Amino acid sequence: MAERKPADRRHEVDRKLLEILVCPVTKGPLEYDREHQELISRKAGLAFPIREGIPIMLADEARVLDEDGRR
Repeated sequence: MAERKPADRRHEVDRKLLEILVCPVTKGPLEYDREHQELISRKAGLAFPIREGIPIMLADEARVLDEDGRR
């Protein structure tokens, strides 16, 4: 039997969905951070998580960015 590799927990987000999503707080643009599986709103200073390929667009679920807009 062939050895099984562990599954990658990252799911791809539909490109069309990324094109139409905006920040729920500012209605401004979002940046997709593939490595950390987040959608970043620089204007709001928030990072919205993506879980199992689904963006969680709730301000209560978002992580606050530091002053430099970093992790």
